[in-house]
Amino acid sequence: MLLQHMSSGPSSRESPSRFLRPRPRNLHHSGTERPNPAAADRARLPDPAGSLGAERASPGWLNRRHWFHSAAGRCQQRGSAAARGPCPRAAGGGTTAPRGPRGRGGGTSRPALRPATCPGRGAEGSAEGGASGEGAARHAGSCSPAARRPRRGRAEGRGQRQLRFPEVRRPFRTREGRSASPGRPPPPPPAASRGGAAWPGWTRSLCSWRLRSCGCGSGQRRRDGGVTGKALAYFEQLKISQDAWQVCAEALAQSIYSDDHIKFFCFQVLEHQIKFKYSELTEVQQQLIRETLITWLQAQMLNPQPEKTFIRNKAAQVFALLFVTEYLTKWPKFFFDILSVVDLNPRGVDMYLRILMAVDAELVDRDVVHTSEEARRNTLLKDTMREQCIPSLVESWYQILQNYQYNNSELTCQCLEVVGAYVSWIDLSLIANERFINMLLGHMSVEVLREEACDCLFEIVNKGMDPIDKTKLVESLCQVLQSAGLFSIDQEDDVDFLARFSKLVNGMGQALIASWTKLIKNGDMKSAQDTLQAIEAKVALMLQLLIHEDDDISSNIIGFCYDYLHILKQLSALSDQQKANVEAIMLAVMKKLTYDEEYNFENEGEDEAMFVEYRKQLKLLLDRLAQVSPELLLASVRRVFNTTLQNWQTTRFMEVEVAIRLLYMLAEALPVSHGAHFSGDVTKATALQDMMRTLVTSGVSAYQHTSVTLEFFETVVRYEKFFAVEPQHIPTVLMAFLDHRGLRHTSPKVRSRTAYLFSRFVKSLNKQMNPFIEDVLNRIQDLLELSPPENGYQALLSSDDQLFIYETAGVLIVNSEYSAERKQVLMRNLLTPLMEKFKVLLEKLMMAQDEDRQMALADCLNHAVGFASRTSKAFSNKQTVKQCGCSEVYLDCLQTFLPALSCPLQKEVLRSGVRTFLHRMIICLEEEVLPFIPSASEHMLKDCEAKDLQEFIPLINQITAKFKTQVSPFLQQMFMPLLHAIFEVLLLPAEENDQSAALEKQMLRRSYFAFLQTVTGSGMSEVIANQGAENVERVLFTVIQGAVDYPDPIAQKTCFIILSKLVELWGGKDGPVGFADFVYKHIVPACFVAPLKQTFDLADAQTVLALSECAVTLKTIHLKRGPECIQYLQQEYLPSLQVAPEIIQEFCQALQQPDAKVFKNYLKVFFQRAKP
Repeated sequence: MLLQHMSSGPSSRESPSRFLRPRPRNLHHSGTERPNPAAADRARLPDPAGSLGAERASPGWLNRRHWFHSAAGRCQQRGSAAARGPCPRAAGGGTTAPRGPRGRGGGTSRPALRPATCPGRGAEGSAEGGASGEGAARHAGSCSPAARRPRRGRAEGRGQRQLRFPEVRRPFRTREGRSASPGRPPPPPPAASRGGAAWPGWTRSLCSWRLRSCGCGSGQRRRDGGVTGKALAYFEQLKISQDAWQVCAEALAQSIYSDDHIKFFCFQVLEHQIKFKYSELTEVQQQLIRETLITWLQAQMLNPQPEKTFIRNKAAQVFALLFVTEYLTKWPKFFFDILSVVDLNPRGVDMYLRILMAVDAELVDRDVVHTSEEARRNTLLKDTMREQCIPSLVESWYQILQNYQYNNSELTCQCLEVVGAYVSWIDLSLIANERFINMLLGHMSVEVLREEACDCLFEIVNKGMDPIDKTKLVESLCQVLQSAGLFSIDQEDDVDFLARFSKLVNGMGQALIASWTKLIKNGDMKSAQDTLQAIEAKVALMLQLLIHEDDDISSNIIGFCYDYLHILKQLSALSDQQKANVEAIMLAVMKKLTYDEEYNFENEGEDEAMFVEYRKQLKLLLDRLAQVSPELLLASVRRVFNTTLQNWQTTRFMEVEVAIRLLYMLAEALPVSHGAHFSGDVTKATALQDMMRTLVTSGVSAYQHTSVTLEFFETVVRYEKFFAVEPQHIPTVLMAFLDHRGLRHTSPKVRSRTAYLFSRFVKSLNKQMNPFIEDVLNRIQDLLELSPPENGYQALLSSDDQLFIYETAGVLIVNSEYSAERKQVLMRNLLTPLMEKFKVLLEKLMMAQDEDRQMALADCLNHAVGFASRTSKAFSNKQTVKQCGCSEVYLDCLQTFLPALSCPLQKEVLRSGVRTFLHRMIICLEEEVLPFIPSASEHMLKDCEAKDLQEFIPLINQITAKFKTQVSPFLQQMFMPLLHAIFEVLLLPAEENDQSAALEKQMLRRSYFAFLQTVTGSGMSEVIANQGAENVERVLFTVIQGAVDYPDPIAQKTCFIILSKLVELWGGKDGPVGFADFVYKHIVPACFVAPLKQTFDLADAQTVLALSECAVTLKTIHLKRGPECIQYLQQEYLPSLQVAPEIIQEFCQALQQPDAKVFKNYLKVFFQRAKP
């Protein structure tokens, strides 16, 4: 008996808790019938034919690791003969997945033993999720780390075992496969009796009938979704019904229904009641919920078959919620009452452990964001548990481990996971003692238990404690593990266990390093030296794990390795052994950086992505090695590099690639200012220069593997300053870029990356490219061709890659030492083919009938405009364009491209390209582009949609901000047409749930207000003032509406900026007639109404910025109107808001403070106090 072994808590002789004795629901304690407290106000339950609503998960449960089947599932997957009973993982918690290449995959970190909350889909589940554990298996299997990332040993090749999951059983069917008839609803009582005693009984009968009818139905109706939809809608309504929870409680307590969905949803109804309505229940009703759960738990001991996993997990979740709600007040013997029911019954122990994990998830799960109030409550719960029941719980865990370690590995694994979860916040001495540690160490030699035992020991080691005590604990563990032969890595074949063991060794190493750091900080040098010796003793084991062929095992030890190097960095001098350790780590990193033979470079998948991430971890180690011993790292890399490249023709690709990669990584590992690797330190500069010379002269760029080719080009561009020192190598590298090794490589991936790197290389060399400019332009001529859709020719480069080539060509021309005339000729030669092709393609588009062809032609036209635009990136401003004599060329381009705006076909694509070109031309041509703007604007405002306007407004803003009064006539002419177009789009009706349309309108509103801000901020307020009184008033009211009515803090901030600017310009005595009245009637109220709205969230950073601009607006009004403003606030406006006189006085004093920051801070506090 578990209770007989308790060190504290209720004696086994005590009578069972009152919560364990279910009583008849309608009887007083005397046995006489009592009135049902809910009968008087019980309303008819909602009709299930309401709106469809699938069960939604609360935010807290969406993020929790509630997969309560991982540990036990792993036990059964390993196929132990000792395992007994159904495996939770097989019944609903996923499956053990095969390992991927190099062992990359899940399974190295301890999968959390958390309750799954779903019968088939979603965190809370739905009626279609699957009526059995198989349904949960499919869901949980897809979520568990092992199932997500297949893993296998490095030597196994690429063939993978297929994951197999049990077939999901169809819901709503009887065991024989026939449709279960839900029958007919019970007839209601006579109208005269409604409200009397018969009415609640009929309500309960109706509810029960609906539960049955939702749980079954004809196959055809199930396929049509009719019954399912009604079931979902009804269960959604059940949760919010006042008394339906009692029907669900009765169904669970009396095991009325066998359908798994009904049981699951009954628990969901109880969960909702406890979460959101528990405080509304009477004492008797709360007692009923406690009795229901205990009765259900008692029934689990007697049922011929255990409940499905997802039902047990949901039940554990409900128990945990009730614990959080009642433990401190009404149910202090929560755990003792549960233990008195479950005793050592395997099914009971299973539920007990699930409840413990659910409680831990409620209290300490860091994935769940808790409010400050919940955090305080959880702290109090943990403190109370430590005082009242933790020693007893620990004793129960020991008894479970002792009783089941040899005959039920699943329960043992579950219990070990519980111990690991709780050890982080309970007294460590309860676990880190001789009997527990000996038992855990015993489990380390049992194949089906040792992974969980490893994780449990890791949690113990990870527990915060005194540094000297931590060192002693770790050392004692290490001695026992070593004596058990666990340090003999070479003799262990189970890579899953080694991955866990590597994590444990990593935890022990980092724990010792943390202790050393604390001891050094405390000045305890002797203890620190002892701890350092203990760390050094683990380095040999660390290196064995780091160099292991399985990347998961290696990855898990990197943290210890990194921290160890950090220690060495702090030491004044290294011993010979420490230097040897550094070199060993360096060699291990170099080896582990190497690709596998089976790495798929052309079609990189999940395994490849995981190796890339693993490489990033190794790079961090290399960087740390450079900090400890830069000379050793440089010498080691140089030796490996030279040895490999001397015989690159006969060396495997992965060795050649990693040799060049190491040279590439040195650039960051040995950082210098502005990439000046070839000056300063002579030793380093000489070594790098020698390696770069070898790289470009060895011919390794011709190696027939994409990884080597790409690494060559990446490294050449990384060390571009080498070519300033030895420019004679530039032609060699240029030819590599331009021929079959680079831009004409057979691999599209290499061609694409090389296009980008070539652009960077040319830009970095600048004037050193002069001797090669025309030769390069001739060689890339074919790569610049615009490929029309009808020629059927597959271009070497994509249009995105061609952008880099056009930019490179522009840079070569502009940065050359040619005369302006020669530059103009070269630029015209570059752009004329584009213009000619553009005209031809535009004519074809106008005549095209097929929509697909229209789209292809429009894309090609857009590419042509984009290429021309990209060449202009070589210019920084108009001056450089004039100096190069290229203005006329770009004006010709502009005249060629603008007719596309009048094309009625594919308007969105064509307008987008021309808009982008106009943006560039405003920078490059400045006022020369202005004559083209009115015509272009007129075309772009025709038949436009929200997105068109949203993208057009930034162009107008750019013109307005750059040219200001120069474009005042144009702005006055197009101001109202632009606004009419905006208002017309904003007033278009949209479907209520069309989020995309709503977002487009929101972005268009922001763009509209940004336009007004640009106009007013550029000193162009006369543009608005000259639009006529009616239009001006309309514009001003849209700004007020934007500041007040739309819950968009970004737009609100812009509106207040506009209002403050208008007050600054027009708010004085000489302002427009009537504007002063507008200030008091509309702007001042807006400054109060907007912040008082519930949607104005003062905890949001963007909203605080909007409030800051609101404060600026009020300050500006006071500045322009003076005492008149104060008088209006004191005597009229603030009293109308029923603000107390002393607060009014306080507000006005703050407003009159000269420091605007003081008033901004005050205004925030003012509205925080004013809002409910």
